[in-house]
Amino acid sequence: MQRRWKITLAGAGAAVAAAGLSVLLVLPQSGGRPVAQERVVPVMHLAHLPVMPVRAAVAARLVSPFTGEPVKVLGRVLVVKIDNIVDARPPENLTSADIVYLLPVEGGLSRIFAVYSSRVPKVIGPVRSARQDDLALLRQFGRPGFAYSGATPHLLPFIARARVVNLYDTPAYFRDGTRVAPHNLYAYGQVLRAEARGASTARDIGFRFGPAPPGGHPTTSFSVSYPEATFTFRWWARSHRWLVWMDGTQATDAAGGYLGAATVIIQDTDVRTSRFREYGFRPPYADSTGSGTAVVLRNGRAWRVHWSRPNPDGGTTYTLPSGARMTFALGQEWVVLTTTDWAHAGL
Repeated sequence: MQRRWKITLAGAGAAVAAAGLSVLLVLPQSGGRPVAQERVVPVMHLAHLPVMPVRAAVAARLVSPFTGEPVKVLGRVLVVKIDNIVDARPPENLTSADIVYLLPVEGGLSRIFAVYSSRVPKVIGPVRSARQDDLALLRQFGRPGFAYSGATPHLLPFIARARVVNLYDTPAYFRDGTRVAPHNLYAYGQVLRAEARGASTARDIGFRFGPAPPGGHPTTSFSVSYPEATFTFRWWARSHRWLVWMDGTQATDAAGGYLGAATVIIQDTDVRTSRFREYGFRPPYADSTGSGTAVVLRNGRAWRVHWSRPNPDGGTTYTLPSGARMTFALGQEWVVLTTTDWAHAGL
């Protein structure tokens, strides 16, 4: 939940006050040096002066709609598909992402859908291929840049027609000779951003930020499993983050540090099979639209909430049983799309 700043102005200036804006006025000298140069007018003539518009420099206090943190500008949205099997770890600069989505893929494994906007690091990867469920997630961002290493031939035309800046064929990619293919494809972040001219800037996708709501169950550890992958989020009060363990090992970033999130959303959704085959099989398709239940982890506590995303062009709202919106902690979120019915998903 964004903070609302109350600004009290006198006289004609009151008309320019607005919630969420900080207003810089040209004021007379008060207890120190003048705020701005002013023309001296005799007091006896003030009543006869015409009312002039207040000249104000209005500077919005920008915060990221993805993390709730202050930003200088709302950056373009860049989404990168990142490999997440054991041979691909640790990822490079995943800690710089605003949002990390975990999605199921074939073989009961996972892949990462990383959203960058506030910060675009020097190198991102390892980059891997797209899946059908990426298309629905991408739509909430408007027209984001989408970086991926390829896709099954039947899916490629759908990506080409999608409302994205297609970053499949760009000079941003390179191979790291110290890694084993196909887990060694990386991208230069600044080149991706330059190639993503025309991509949408960050916008509201339903997240709200603010103090933790009442309630919640004290929780220091929470685990979720795919058929062949496990994730455990452990609260670390010293850093105010949920540190991540993958398959029993603490997850790190190749650029340094541990992977972790200020807020974790375990979103129970419908996972069925995709219409597009991968390696002869239909991979899972995690439906990010619709509605259902979720668990939100923040500040060492867990809340059961309801999620709703009726329109793929819109974001997801998370509400408490009271109907109030669930608020997130400032910083990176991890959203784990999962299901309790893996048999239905064909896994």
